Order: sequence, then C-alpha cells, then structure tokens
Amino acid sequence: MKYIISIIALAFVLTSCNSEKKQSVEEVIATNNLEKIRAKKNLLDEQQQLISSELKQLDAKIKELDPLEKVPLVTTFAAKEVAFTHYLEIQGNVSTKQNLIIYPEFSGVLTQVYVKEGQLVSKGQVLAKIDDGGLSQQLAQLQIQADLAKTTFDRQERLWNQKIGSEIQYLQAKSSYEAQSRAIKQLNQQIEKTVVRAPFSGSIDDVITDQGSVVAPGQSQLFRIVNLKDMYIEADVPERYISDVTSGKEVMVEFPILGKTIDSKVRQAGNFINPANRTFKVEVAIPNYDGNIKPNLTAKLKINDYNNNKAILIPQSIISENAEGEQYVYTITNKNGDKGIAKQVIIETGKTQGDYIEILSGLVHEDEIIDEGARSVKDGQEIKILVVDKEQ
Repeated sequence: MKYIISIIALAFVLTSCNSEKKQSVEEVIATNNLEKIRAKKNLLDEQQQLISSELKQLDAKIKELDPLEKVPLVTTFAAKEVAFTHYLEIQGNVSTKQNLIIYPEFSGVLTQVYVKEGQLVSKGQVLAKIDDGGLSQQLAQLQIQADLAKTTFDRQERLWNQKIGSEIQYLQAKSSYEAQSRAIKQLNQQIEKTVVRAPFSGSIDDVITDQGSVVAPGQSQLFRIVNLKDMYIEADVPERYISDVTSGKEVMVEFPILGKTIDSKVRQAGNFINPANRTFKVEVAIPNYDGNIKPNLTAKLKINDYNNNKAILIPQSIISENAEGEQYVYTITNKNGDKGIAKQVIIETGKTQGDYIEILSGLVHEDEIIDEGARSVKDGQEIKILVVDKEQ
C-alpha cells in the first residue's frame, strides 16, 4: 500500500514539472514569480545551446556530403585598358548674329515697300521708301544756290590769282560756296534716311508694317531680316567644366526634331561666370547648307571634355559602398580552376559613360572582377566561377 502511494506521489511531481516546462513565456511572466521566471529563462538558454550545437553538426555533415553547398556561384570578367572618350551632354538653342528687326531712321509715310516675305535680298538693297516731306524740293533749291556760289567763287578765285580784287571778297565767296556744299551734303544725308536698305544679305522673314503706314524712328518695326548661313548654338555650361570645355573642343550636335547630327567644334568659350546660375556660355558654329536649321531650334550638344587612352571601365551596378563611404568591388584571388576566394578592393572612380564608370585606382589591367553575384559574396569567402566573360 505504501509502495502504491509513493508511485502516485512521484507521478504527481513529474506531472507538475512537465506542466511548468510547457508553460509559455507569457504565462510564466504573468505569475510574477521570480523563481519561475528565472527557471524558464535557464531552460530556454539550455535549449538554445542545444539547438545551436545540433545545427553546427548538421552544417558540417552537409558540407562533407556536398562541398558546393553555400558556395556562391558568380560570373567574372577581366579588367581591360580601353580608350575612353567622355562627353558632356547639355542642351542649347540655335541662334544667329544676323537676325535683325529693321527700324526706320526717318519719320513719315511709308510710301513704297519693295520686298515681300521670304524674299532673298543682298546687302544694301532698297527695301522700302519713306516720304521725305518736301526735302527733295529743298535740295533742288539749295543746289541752285550752291551752283551760283560755286560760279562766284570760281570767278573770284581767278581774279585773286591775277592779283585783282580784295582778299576779303575772295574769302567771302569761298565761305559761301563751302557753306552751300555742306548744307547740300547734310540734306542728302537726311533724304538718304528715307530709303530703307538691307543691312546684310539674307531673307525677309516678316514684313511687319504695311505700305501707307506712318512710321517713326525707334518705334515702328518695318521688317525682320535673317541670314541662315552664319548660324551657331549657344549653351550654358556649369562652371566646374571651365577648364575642360575650351575653344576648339570637338562637339557632336544633334537636332531631335530634324533627326540630324552634325560634327562641329566649340567656336568660343565665355570668360564670364553668370552669378545667378554659375554657368558660362559657349558658342558652337554649325553649317546650314540646306537652310533647315532655324533660329531658336533646340539642339543637344555632346562636348568632348575628357580623354583617357588607357582607362579601365566597369559596370556601375557591381560597385558597393561601405560605412565609411568608400566604394569597393570584389576580385578573385587564389584561383584554382573554377574555384577562388573573393577579395574586397577599395576603388576610386572617375567619369561615367552610360552604364559604365572609369576606375582611377584600385584595379589594374587583367584583374578578374566578380560581375553577377557581386552583391551576395563576402570578403575572403570561397566562390565558384560559372562563366568568365573575356569580352567585357
């Protein structure tokens, strides 16, 4: 009987212990019993150590049975020295120094317009005539007086050369003739202003004022004349390129609207930095043989600002950055067949070209660089190379 009671008591104790082990962390915490909480923590620590030990045993066995398990698979390429030409890409507008609004120099009625829109004209060609307001009649009268003054002066000069007459008579005749000549010259200059001439050869783009209108100097716009032969593109370049973008630099000019590309050079690089946007202006001359390029047309410029005949270029996508802000890539060391060790290499980068970037330091010719899989490896880790791309 006593033996049966002892067995029952032992079973009760074991059941109580198992019940405590099965209690969740939340349930143990809810008891507010310090001894139970400590006991639960100790139990979990023992379980954690046991699981960690078992995982290590399993990993060791897996690696023994399958050596390639957990070895990253990567592709690589060899660093090559290539010619690198960098282009600064900016946008500009087509312009011409011969794009002018013509204003009258004389007030009056625009009596004649001799040209029409689209007409080609040469320098000095008469474009229009303004009523001179009677200046022509005044000129005719002055001419008569001038002719008389010249005749009088010629006779007085002959007498003076023969020592006949007084000096004062000679000087008066000379003064009168010269005054009349200057008056005629001045009036001719005024009349000449009534004739509107082309300041340069080009095309009449717009006839702004119609015949019969009253015009005034500096106020009435008469014509717009454009010369499409001496064209150039003007663009703003950031100041950091002031030492790279200079006169004579090669430029690729693209006109998206026309589907046209032209090779040219920088004709002029400005020496003034605009304080508002920290840029300087450049001019790129462009030929316009077919006349399709118009003022204010948008153009894309690719200015050659840098060349390196022995540059190493790598994809930007494989570059990572550490906590110190340093950029790095992985190369292959201790290579044996298709196996190797990943090595982290700190690099310094330069200019970009599409998806590629120039390496200034850290890599040399023929270094084998990890391409695909670069984000999944660690420094010193064993890797397996699937493909070696020699044409990168």
